Amino acid sequence: MTQAKDNIQLSLSHLGIYVRDLEKMSTFYKETFEFTQTDKGDLGHTQLVFLSRDPAEHHQLVLATGRPENLQFNLINQISFRVPNLDNLRRFYARVKTHNDVNDIQCVTHGNAVSIYCRDPEGNRLEIFMDTPWYCDQPLREPIDLELSDEDIMAKAEAIARKYPKFKLRSEWHEEMRQLMGV
Repeated sequence: MTQAKDNIQLSLSHLGIYVRDLEKMSTFYKETFEFTQTDKGDLGHTQLVFLSRDPAEHHQLVLATGRPENLQFNLINQISFRVPNLDNLRRFYARVKTHNDVNDIQCVTHGNAVSIYCRDPEGNRLEIFMDTPWYCDQPLREPIDLELSDEDIMAKAEAIARKYPKFKLRSEWHEEMRQLMGV
């Protein structure tokens, strides 16, 4: 939980998205991301599935019926999931590569993170990422090969980040943000 300058506490809790095929999408998130279905039900004409990976959170992701079939534009820019290390990142990479309904898979570094991007079965962009110990100017997105060793991936991410004028340790950036946000 974060606390702003005037001591109002706030933290982001969960996200809800409209889907066309509730069963297909809930199966995807349960199988690929190991979410647990905590509840399911109807709210009027809308069917809902509640998903969580945290036993302290009833839901972190809510899937709701009602997404129109022929959307010209997807309003969701991306849904991002953090992993603690490259081993976990590679394991999710293996999962998304073998899923028939996943496409547009890209492995990149942002300097401050190493990420996999892909599209879920209904075209929502997903990011699975691992933080690095560095901060650098954003936006930044360069391809990276997850088949490299951990050492080579981290060396490449750091070399890319160091090219930018605002490069610093993540801990330094955190302190600057704490001061900026008054916490």
